[in-house]
Amino acid sequence: MFQSFEESASSAASANRLELLRAELAHLGVDGFIVPRADEHQGEYIPDAAARLAWLTGFSGSAGYAVVLPDSATLFVDGRYTTQARDQVDPAVMQTASSIDTPLPKYLSGVAAGMTIGFDPWLHTQAEAAALRKAAEETGFKLVPLPHNPIDRIWQDRPLAPKGKVVQHPETLAGRSAAAKLDEMGETMRAAGGTAAVLTDPSSIAWVFNIRGQDVPHTPLPLSFAILKSDGRPTLFIDPDKLDGAVKDYLSALADLAAPDAFDAALRGFRAGERVLVDPALAAERIVELIEEGGATVVLKPDPARLPRARKNDIEIAGNRAAHLRDGAAMVRFLHWLDLQPGGTITEIDAARRLEAFRAETAASDGMPLLDISFDSIAGAGPNAALPHYRVNTRSNRTLGDGELFLIDSGAQYRDGTTDITRTVAIGSVDAERRRKFTLVLKGMIAISTIRFPVGTRGMDLDPLARVALWKAGCDYAHGTGHGIGSYLAVHEGPQSISRRGATVLESGMILSNEPGYYREGHFGIRIENLILVTPPAEIDGGDMPMHGFETLTFAPIDRRLVMAELLDEHERAWLDNYHTEVRGRLAPLLPDEADRAWLAAATAPWGS
Repeated sequence: MFQSFEESASSAASANRLELLRAELAHLGVDGFIVPRADEHQGEYIPDAAARLAWLTGFSGSAGYAVVLPDSATLFVDGRYTTQARDQVDPAVMQTASSIDTPLPKYLSGVAAGMTIGFDPWLHTQAEAAALRKAAEETGFKLVPLPHNPIDRIWQDRPLAPKGKVVQHPETLAGRSAAAKLDEMGETMRAAGGTAAVLTDPSSIAWVFNIRGQDVPHTPLPLSFAILKSDGRPTLFIDPDKLDGAVKDYLSALADLAAPDAFDAALRGFRAGERVLVDPALAAERIVELIEEGGATVVLKPDPARLPRARKNDIEIAGNRAAHLRDGAAMVRFLHWLDLQPGGTITEIDAARRLEAFRAETAASDGMPLLDISFDSIAGAGPNAALPHYRVNTRSNRTLGDGELFLIDSGAQYRDGTTDITRTVAIGSVDAERRRKFTLVLKGMIAISTIRFPVGTRGMDLDPLARVALWKAGCDYAHGTGHGIGSYLAVHEGPQSISRRGATVLESGMILSNEPGYYREGHFGIRIENLILVTPPAEIDGGDMPMHGFETLTFAPIDRRLVMAELLDEHERAWLDNYHTEVRGRLAPLLPDEADRAWLAAATAPWGS
C-alpha cells in the first residue's frame, strides 16, 4: 500500500510544545512567531522534517499557518479545512480562524501593535514577507527574521531530511530534452533582462532537468535548488547521496553539481551588475536577502519554467491520455466492486485499499506500473464526505451505510502521466435532496466541460460558470473549481487554475481539474471531477473568432442513480449520454472480465434505455 491510514499528527502535546516554544522565543527576544506549513521550497508537498505546523498544532492539512503570541495561539486555515482544524487542534490552547476572512497581515495589524514578531525567512516567500513588512510599518509592530527556526531547537525527535533516489525522466515521455529546456530558460532570462535565475520549486527543477525524485509523499520531486545562467552552465544544488552513477553522469553533462550547503555562498556570490530573476510568489525571503548581500540586483519575475511546464507538449499529452484510460479501467473495476457491496459491510479504508489494488493490477497488465498514488485518497462516507480534504485514518474510519453518499477522490502516478478523479456514488437508495444537489453540481461540471472561450481568458473568468446552478439554489462551495496538473509531477500544479484567484491566462496544452462540489457539514458531501485539457483555438461556424475549448481526459461512469433528469436541459442530457458512450467505447476493450464489461454497459446506458 502506498497510503498509510495512521494519523501521525496529534494535539495531545500541543500545550507543552507551545510552552517550550514561548520559552525559546523569549530567549530570542521576540514576542511572537509565525509557523507556516511550508519548507524552504514553499511547496504544498513537504517532507516529514518540515512538518512543523502539524507537530506543534496537530493539524494535518496541506495549507495553513499558526501565530503564537505570549497569551494566545491561533491556527488559520481556508474553507477546505474549517471543520478539520476544529477537530484536530486542542481548543484549550489554540483558537482557529479563517485565513480568507482574516489574512495574516490584517490579523497582526489588529493584535500585535508594540510587539516584536519573529519569522523564519526560509519559510516565507518574498511576497509574503513584503506584505508583512508593510503591515508592520503601518501599524507599529516589529517584524524580525530569526537566525534559526525556534521549533527546530525544541523538536527533539525531528525526522532526518529525505534522501530519495533521483531517476532520469526519459525524453520519450518528457517530449523535450533537458538541453532544449535550458536553452529556452536562457532566452527567457535574456528577454527579462536577467543574467541569472534562481529556481526554488522542485517541480520546475524536475521538469527542466528531466529528473524525478522520491523526497515527498506521492509526488516524484527531488528537493533541490538551481541557479541558471543566461549564458553559461547552471548549477544544481542537490544532496549527492540522491544520485547514483548513471544519474550523476547525466546531470554532470548538463550542470555543475553542488551540495545544498553550498547554496547560501553561491547566492552571496552574485555581484554588483548582475541581475538575478527571483519569483516573489515562490522564492523564500532569505534568498532575496542573500543575493542582495553580495550587491546584485534582484529582479522579481515569475519562475521561467512555470508556464512552459504547464503547457504540455504532444508527447506529454499522449502520455496523459494513455494514463487516464488505464486509470479509467481501474475505476470501472472499483465502481463495479463497490456496487456489489451491501450497505454497512465495508469501510472507507476498505474502499481506498481496494481502489489502490485495482490500480496496481490494471497498470501491471498494461505494462506501465503504478509508481504511487498522487495523493492520499479522500474516501468519505456520509458526513465525512462533507470535509473537502478529508483524509481517512483508523480513528475516523466509517462504514458506508445505506442511504448515504460515498465520495472517493483519488489519483495515480504513472511514468506517463498523473491522474486525479472524483466520483460520488449512492450507497443504496438516496433521498431526493442529495440527488438534487448532485444534479446541480453535475450541471456546473458540464458547463465547464462544454464552454468555448476566447484567447486571453483566465481561470477566474470561467469559475462562475461552475457555480451558477448552485448559486440559483442558494448554495456554493469553498474551494476552487479546478487546479493545474503536472505530467508525472505534482497533482496540484500552478500557475493555471479555475478559481476566484485564477489570474493566469489559460493556454493550449494546459491540464486542469474540473471539480465543482457541494458540502453540508455533518450530513453529506458531493464532488464530481474530471481532468480537462485546453485545446487550441478553433473556428466556430458563424463565429467571428477562434475559441479555445476543453478536451475531457478522464473516463469513468457518473452515477446516474443520483441524477434528476428533469433538472438537466436537453443539451446537458445529451452531454451525459455522449460522455457515457465514449466511456463505454474507450474502456470496455481494456476490461478482460465480462462481468466488468456488463456492469459498465449498464452504468453508461443512455437515458430511457
